[in-house]
Amino acid sequence: MKTVIIHGQSHKGSTYNIARELAEKIGGEIKEFFLPKDFGEFCVGCTNCFVKGKEYCPHFEKLQPITEELLSADVIILASPVYGYHVTGAMKAFLDHHCYMWMAHRPEEGMFKKQAVCVATAAGAGAKSTIKDMKDSLYFWGVPRIYKCGLAVAATDWEGISPKKKAQIEKTTSKIAEKIVRSNGKVKPGLKLRVTFGIMRLVQIHGWNPLDMEYWKEKGWTAKKRPWKKYE
Repeated sequence: MKTVIIHGQSHKGSTYNIARELAEKIGGEIKEFFLPKDFGEFCVGCTNCFVKGKEYCPHFEKLQPITEELLSADVIILASPVYGYHVTGAMKAFLDHHCYMWMAHRPEEGMFKKQAVCVATAAGAGAKSTIKDMKDSLYFWGVPRIYKCGLAVAATDWEGISPKKKAQIEKTTSKIAEKIVRSNGKVKPGLKLRVTFGIMRLVQIHGWNPLDMEYWKEKGWTAKKRPWKKYE
């Protein structure tokens, strides 16, 4: 198995340690990226990725190595500390750059077979809304199995977390890792994701963006093919 971690910060605090612990329990190859160190560009809203193609994004060359790792991984971990009840600005910018991969546009078929985890920590509240920021992108990328790991750690760094809280973290990461390993290669979209895909399919049949419409047609998704099924 291969796991890629996108860290929404460049320092190694509570969120980093939990995400890394989880990845090590899953086992296999681990690839990590730290934002904004590895990618720190803001989306400029040019819409080139939507109407011309992803390669027309002004930040394409910087972003592509990370995108390729996302596509080749079995498990994606998005990890962000809570900043103002939401993800870090660096994580938000990173997710903004991948909106062209949403089902409303040109989803990657490999995403429909992956598992993912959203990790968020806060000293107090905000983990729930921060996880939603990341989960929204994963869901609309087509990822069928998304786990949530949101924790109020009552500390501002990893060393300050109490032994009791660390025992809870250990239990939570172990449980998620076990589920991921057990489900590797077996995940399929549930009813909600299939219905969402079906709605997007109708949008592309009667769509407005020629690039998206042609993409879906070439994939055979506007006909009977589906990205989570194998065809001879």
